[in-house]
Amino acid sequence: MSEETVPRTASRHDTPTAPGPAKAASRRGNRMVLALVLTLQTMLILDVNVVNIALPDLKAALGFSATGASWVLSSYLLAFGGLLLLGGRAGDVLGHRRGLMTGVAVFTAASLLGGLAGSAATLLAARALQGVGAALAAPTVLALIATHFPDEKARARALGLYAAVSGSGAAIGLVGGGLLTDWLSWRWVLFVNVPIGIALLIAAPVFLHETTRKPARFDLGGALTSTAGMSALVYGFIRAAESGWADPLTLTSFALAAVLLAVFVVVESRAEQPITPLRLLADRNRATGYLALLFVMAAGNAMFFFLTQFLQEVLGFTPIQAGLAFVPLALLILGASSVAARMLPRTGPRLLTAAGAAAISAGLVWFTRLTPEADYLSALLGPLLVAGLGMGTLLVGVTTVLMSGIAPKETGAASGLLNVMQQTGGALGLALMVTVFGAAARDAAEEVPAGLGTKAAADFVLTEGVTTAFAWGAGFTALTVLLTLLMRPAPVGHAGARAEAEGPE
Repeated sequence: MSEETVPRTASRHDTPTAPGPAKAASRRGNRMVLALVLTLQTMLILDVNVVNIALPDLKAALGFSATGASWVLSSYLLAFGGLLLLGGRAGDVLGHRRGLMTGVAVFTAASLLGGLAGSAATLLAARALQGVGAALAAPTVLALIATHFPDEKARARALGLYAAVSGSGAAIGLVGGGLLTDWLSWRWVLFVNVPIGIALLIAAPVFLHETTRKPARFDLGGALTSTAGMSALVYGFIRAAESGWADPLTLTSFALAAVLLAVFVVVESRAEQPITPLRLLADRNRATGYLALLFVMAAGNAMFFFLTQFLQEVLGFTPIQAGLAFVPLALLILGASSVAARMLPRTGPRLLTAAGAAAISAGLVWFTRLTPEADYLSALLGPLLVAGLGMGTLLVGVTTVLMSGIAPKETGAASGLLNVMQQTGGALGLALMVTVFGAAARDAAEEVPAGLGTKAAADFVLTEGVTTAFAWGAGFTALTVLLTLLMRPAPVGHAGARAEAEGPE
């Protein structure tokens, strides 16, 4: 009896220190894992907007034209959005830690190159290379959260923090861009990534366990057609914003995108190991969730883009003042995300998504009342807070919808598609909003009230264009509310999650 008892007792004590990926990670280790992947996500997200406020200085230093300067943003988004599906598949096949480290290495080197750029061409090449690195690294974030946090409650909290940094990253980028440009130089909006990237490369092998590599061939046909198709689609919208919808190159880009994406669907439906399993879109909740995310990112990116212009060109804010104006928005996104993550087991993601979209739409409608005489405290702070509340709430809900019920072997593809919607939604939506802004501004230029001076007339035209763009953005987010009506009610997405919601907290 004693010989049987001793081994059983020893086994009981040994179990907590068994070296499995889920059980071996201590609470401190899990915090480090989460800190590492969220730092990466913050770096990638804020880099979309960190150059926004630095653009005036950057244009003067490198001789960009007004049209050319838009490519500082567009080149990053084109590469990022166009290659994300390939990045997601690469993580599944090669291992997510390896994918993260490869992407961070490319991103860090490109940031250094961009900071040292002496010409517009060099900077644009560096920004595109940053997008390549981001496309490799970004899909690993959600996949690593899924593999390192198998417990539903822990994963829900991790996803809440992920949503918080995703939602506030754009605002943090604007704040950081203003501070770095005012205090140092526009080059530091790129240099700042270098020490962060080096720290991530050092920490990743220590705190992240490598995920299981799936022996497989790359779906080259799917990778090429999806990358080329998404790049053509993004380029078509950006070209439309610059040269109009009737421009031959715009029409050619859209036609090419339609053909390539149609071929992509055919290739994926026949591939044995597709880069994007089409069954991910067969679920009604997930399909509507992807579309909802695209609409919200379109409205959100446009809001940041136009507000930075309004603050600096109409209200006369300095870059640092314009950046700090977004601090309340960032703080509320963080706070709302934390609260929404705690509410998630009880409310389910559908309600959070609808409530968040409604709040964003209300904030954008409020912004349509802006005038050239607007004051920050009375006219801007309120809608910023309402929009921040909505962003933090919605991102928790929609992220949970999209990442629930995913097979472990498809986490990379699923997170890659999620990030595709974030980037392409932002790029396509911004291009569309700029086109709306341009049309409204041209109409306003013909209706400038008599007696206005040159500066006042310019402020009137810009404000009319901005408020019209905000009205369209409100329409996009209102559509998101309607999309949630098509979702099936589901607390979190797993049976385990439902049990957790009924259990003690």
